[in-house]
Formats: sequence, structure tokens, C-alpha cells
Amino acid sequence: MNSAIYLTDRLYLAIDQGGHATRGIVFDYQGQMVCQAECNISATQPAPDFVEYNADALLHSIQTVINDIANQLGDKTKNLYAAGLATQRSNCLCWHKKSGTALSPIISWQDRRNALWLETLHEERDNIHKHTGLFLSPHYGASKIRWCLENIPDVQQAKKDHLLMYGPMASYLTQQLTGLAPKADAVNASRTQLWSIHTKNWDKTLLEKFELEKLSLPECVANQYLFGKLTVGEFKIPLTCVTGDQSAALFAYGQIQPNTAYVNVGTGAFVSRPSGYAKLYGRRLLTSVIHQFENQDCMYVLEGTINGAGSALQWFIEKENIKNIFEHLDGWLGSETTPPLFLNGISGLAAPFWKAHFDSNFIGEGSTAQKAVAVVESIVFLINTNIEEMQKTASPPEQIQLTGGLGKLNGLCQRLADVTSLPVYRPEECEATARGLAYLLADQPNQWPEDKPGRWFDPEENSVFKRRYAQWLETMLEVMRSN
Repeated sequence: MNSAIYLTDRLYLAIDQGGHATRGIVFDYQGQMVCQAECNISATQPAPDFVEYNADALLHSIQTVINDIANQLGDKTKNLYAAGLATQRSNCLCWHKKSGTALSPIISWQDRRNALWLETLHEERDNIHKHTGLFLSPHYGASKIRWCLENIPDVQQAKKDHLLMYGPMASYLTQQLTGLAPKADAVNASRTQLWSIHTKNWDKTLLEKFELEKLSLPECVANQYLFGKLTVGEFKIPLTCVTGDQSAALFAYGQIQPNTAYVNVGTGAFVSRPSGYAKLYGRRLLTSVIHQFENQDCMYVLEGTINGAGSALQWFIEKENIKNIFEHLDGWLGSETTPPLFLNGISGLAAPFWKAHFDSNFIGEGSTAQKAVAVVESIVFLINTNIEEMQKTASPPEQIQLTGGLGKLNGLCQRLADVTSLPVYRPEECEATARGLAYLLADQPNQWPEDKPGRWFDPEENSVFKRRYAQWLETMLEVMRSN
């Protein structure tokens, strides 16, 4: 990093590679946004349970954003002190060790293509949870990498030639962007289901179970690490932090508060309860790494993951052929008080149910508006089941902080406050990933103020909604038992 840049002039480039777009946002040393750029991307679904991205197109989206940022900053590009990259944590692929060419698509965390094979490891599920903090699930990288080895000729040839690399998407991207050998940061490595939360490295026993080789995996490093340098305009900017999107989002408004349940609602929804440097184990929850500083231990959260959040609404939009749903959704949430129930298994059930395939369906009839409300309510219900599950292991939270694109829906926020009986704080800026990444790039300053104060949603006595939640949960459990 260029220490000659005065603190007051320093700028930080946060690149957020998300499910529907790549964003680049520049912040100053006080946490104020300077400029931003965005490039849309889209996943394809070439077969049932397949969700993937074209690797070249996704990489191009990042380069497009970087170029746009350089053009906006102009001469101020020289004030960029550091850059960071946050990605979808469980995305993975295979690539060529020397050329860096992608040999497979980027396989999304939503993908479940090898779920059937994974069932052969069912008896190992408790041991895998103990080693990785994760449940045996097709959403994590290991089973998908194995699928590539069994089904893609280019991957098989590269293995024969001893030129195969595989692992987190973030590792591939950093190699492409810096030209240096790929590294696997702690957060993204941990979502492969091949990384031990005890040794902070690839686990020999897990590699043997998945029949994969350590030789083809990137070297494991901390999240705060000099990964190389990005070319931004005419300047080389140190890439000093690589992490996962959900992990970065926790740091959006400064130091993590132990009395808070953090909820981020985008394509999926993620509920996190901080535990500092201690590992908390929930019987039906994840023990997730959220950050590792260089030469230090990891920070953890107890995490509940929900696959069907924004993806569930997208499923409903396509099913009903609706246009401009988000123009109407908050109004519908305010007026529709008797929606049907929606059993939400879009992309499979994650915490605390853990069922890779679950048939989503509506219980009861309703208009398009009522069904849309039911989908949103199912997201709230799934969040609440995870918060309730967390209280079996951790002390009850005193408040909820809600971020993510769907957090802009007032009706979602109020329903979450009502069903949990907890106050919900929604920051003015709901897109938290880039802001949290910038906070880490800036070495966690004591002052990281919000541009504007957010809004509190205080819980209201809503017995009707709580009864609907109880009915929804009972129905979900009945269907689980019958399957």
C-alpha cells in the first residue's frame, strides 16, 4: 500500500460480486460513498438442479466495474489505498493451473447437481459437521467439484496432466485479476466443505471422503492478506482483503455487536449470531467463519441459511408471469391480511430443516397479491425458525439488524419484528456487503458513521400473524415427517 497517501485522502475500492450483479463502490476514510459502478450478470439453469455462471462473463463484469470506477475517479484513482473482493461464498469451479482458463462453469451455491451422490456420505454427516461447521449439503463446493471430475473431459485431462486447479470462485478470480498464484481465503475456503475450522487448512480426512486431492487446491491464507495488485486505470492497487459477501455484510456499520442477530436478505437469507473467537455448535445450525486477520485466529458466528429468499420471489414472478412486482409488493404487504401459507423449499431447505429437495406449494387459495405476500411471509417465518433455533445454543438477542435488497420492504421488516418480538433496525443503506468490506480495508476505524440514520421497527402485538406462523411451522414439520 502507498503509505504516502494521507489518511484524509485515502479511498477504498470494495468489489461485491453478487448473484445478479457485480458492484464496485469507493468509500473514503470516514465511510462515505464516493462513487459506484454496477454490471448485471445472470445465472443459467441448463438442467434441473443446475445453476451456473459463465466464468468469462463473470470475470468480465468485474473488469467492467473496475474500468468504470477508474473513469469516474479520474486523477483521484491515485488515492486508492486498497481494494477488496467479496464473493458468493459457496460458488466453485475448476480451472487450468498455468493458463488460468476456466475448465468448468462457475457453479452457484444454489446448485444441487450432485445431491444424490452426496447421500452416500449420510452416515458421515455428524463428523463432517464437527470438522467443518457445515451440514452435509449439495450447496457446498466439494460434491460439485467431484461432479466436474466425473463429467467434464477438460477437467479430466487437466488432472492427467497435473495442471488442474479447483476450489472457491474467489480463488480463481484473484488469480485472474492479479496474475499471481491463487490463494483461498478462510471464509471462502470454509464453504467448500473441505476446510477444517480446527486446523484452518484443507482437511486430509475430508479430501479422502470426497476423493479429491490437496495438490489441486489453492494455498489457504487469512482474509486480510496481500493477494496481489489490481490494475485500476493506470495504477496498481493492493488487493488486501478477500472474503464472502455475507461475512463482509456483518461489518457494514462498524464493530460487530454481540447482542444483535444479523439478518441479510438477498437471493438467499442469512441469520448470524456473533460468538467472537469462540466456536458455538448448534445441532441444526452452522458454525461459520466470518473473518481471519493475518496471523490471528478466526472470528465465528452461529449461522442459519435460507435458500429461498429473493430466489423464491423470482420463482413466483416466473411462475405467475408478473411484471413490476416490486412496485406493488409493499402495498400488498400493507393491505393483504389473509394470505395463504407458502411452504418455501425453493433451492432446497437449509437451516434448520436440511432437506435438499422439498416441493414448494401454497396451502389455501388466494389472488396473485395474496400469494406474493405469502412468499414474503415464508421468508420471515424461515428467519424466525432460525432465530428460535439459535436460542437453544446462544443467549436470546436483544435486537435484529436487517440488511439486503429485500430489507427495503417495510412489510417484511414489521412482520419480522412482530413474530420475533424484537426491535428491527434497518439501516438507510441496505446494501451492506461493500460497506462492510470497506470497513475492513480501512483497518476497522473507530468512527464509521452512516450517511443517514436508519429506521427502527418496534414489535407490535400481532396475534393473528403469530398464529399463522405457528400453523405454517406445524404444516412444514408434518410435510417433513411424511417425506
